[in-house]
Amino acid sequence: MVQRIRTETVRAVVEPVIVGAGYDLEELAVSRVGRRHVVRVTVDGDNGVGSGVIGDLSRRISTALDEAEESAGEIIPGEYVLEVSSPGVDRPLTEGRHWRRNVGRLVKVRIGEQQVTARISAAGPDEVVLDVTGDRITVPLAELGPGRVQLEFERKDEP
Repeated sequence: MVQRIRTETVRAVVEPVIVGAGYDLEELAVSRVGRRHVVRVTVDGDNGVGSGVIGDLSRRISTALDEAEESAGEIIPGEYVLEVSSPGVDRPLTEGRHWRRNVGRLVKVRIGEQQVTARISAAGPDEVVLDVTGDRITVPLAELGPGRVQLEFERKDEP
């Protein structure tokens, strides 16, 4: 229970900084490693997140945590390490925004009981349009399992 409260408290400080900068907080984890805590923050945006943005957000988050501790007392006991990153290509596509940000990419996904490999043609908040071997199908987001982007070294539709 202590871990959950700490994570929620950290989230209350971190999330407004990220959202205010125009990005999404994809994941937040607080764990103990030796005598220190590690605060892992994963952010994403519609146009991706470059290293400059990561550095800027890291500074902003660090400042916000310091200010919160000055005004409200210790949020993270003892020393901590802050790690800010963007999601890797192996992150499962589960939210509408994940699918939208990967339009044009090849994915492996379960639709009901069937596993398919398809290209994302379009994506909205509630449905995804997939190109499955030349046939376009529209699937409600709720019927899709987590999608996995497939690495392509050479696309067949590119010259």
